[in-house]
Amino acid sequence: MENNSTKLIKILNHIPDIRQQSKVLHSLVDIIFIAIVASIAGADDWVCMQIFAEDHVEWFKKYIPLTNGVPSHDTIERVFKQIDPKIFMKCFTEWTQIVADIVKGGIVAIDGKTMCGTFDSATGKKALHIVSAWFSETGMVSGQVKTTEKSNEITAIPELLDILDIAGYIVTIDAMGTQKEIAEKIIKKKGDYVLALKGNHPLLYEEVEEFFKEAEDEKYRKEHSINIYQDYDKGHGRIERRTYCITSDIRWMDAKKEWKKLTSIGMVKYHSEQNGQKKCEKRYFLCSIDDNAQKFADAVRKHWGIESMHWSLDVTFKEDSKRVRKDNAPENLAVLHKFAYNILKLEKSKKRRSLKAKRFKASGSLDYLEKILSCISAD
Repeated sequence: MENNSTKLIKILNHIPDIRQQSKVLHSLVDIIFIAIVASIAGADDWVCMQIFAEDHVEWFKKYIPLTNGVPSHDTIERVFKQIDPKIFMKCFTEWTQIVADIVKGGIVAIDGKTMCGTFDSATGKKALHIVSAWFSETGMVSGQVKTTEKSNEITAIPELLDILDIAGYIVTIDAMGTQKEIAEKIIKKKGDYVLALKGNHPLLYEEVEEFFKEAEDEKYRKEHSINIYQDYDKGHGRIERRTYCITSDIRWMDAKKEWKKLTSIGMVKYHSEQNGQKKCEKRYFLCSIDDNAQKFADAVRKHWGIESMHWSLDVTFKEDSKRVRKDNAPENLAVLHKFAYNILKLEKSKKRRSLKAKRFKASGSLDYLEKILSCISAD
């Protein structure tokens, strides 16, 4: 395996080094590559990254020169404070588009997550909130944009859409992102949308809610061309039934002309029972897709895959517990985690092995770590 031959290293070389070159001992690419690989192998802080590299110096030299040995944890931290997060994110997005076997027509779920450990009570600095995009067909993250508050997702989502190729995809977003400008941008970029509708649009919500009140009546469904799809889950003492209703009979909606390519409206009715307790919940959606109920159900179900990604970042990478707060380090650390997350997703020899188990095995087996990296190194 030749040095600097991987796609990942080639792309990392695009990141400019703003350090004073007369004082530089360690290549920028060497430092970033060490951080990514060490993160894959379970290193969750700068010190552990240094230790992992020191313990495997000769192995790392298969990929990077390490002319002056292994950088200290202080050097690694300093570099991640200085890297421009937007450039680092651009490299991440470019690399993901190259290696991911993305199928057109899939679901792109967009959602935000707060990195709780970045909150600093001493300085009053708010916790970093990251809005991410996740591709359902690959299970991989495709991009992120930061905001200082959850309420700012409304401005962050258009920025994220700017860096994504969503042509041919269905974009799903929670109610916070259900905005006319966001719907228009999705259509402009040749995507489609399924947007959750809640109380932040009270009049529209009431209209759609009222329309679907009689959806269980067969005569009403036929009259208004409401298509239905149902699915059912049972396990761990819980029974859940979901009914998906969608119609393109929306000529009566005054709002139709205000939302770009508003084609249909949808409702999901959740019935659940656990330990004798029954619950029923309804959720409503604005859609630019046709009135295919199974297609609508697929989009709604797959949106929740992004919650699995958030859970992995919390539990597997301990993202919420990390007290990284200064300069660009918090945002770059989020990108670093997503590099490691996506690379681990690419390794499919053990499909049922969790990311936590993959990291544990990679920490003790260079053969397995090399197998993981082989997924990204072919030209």
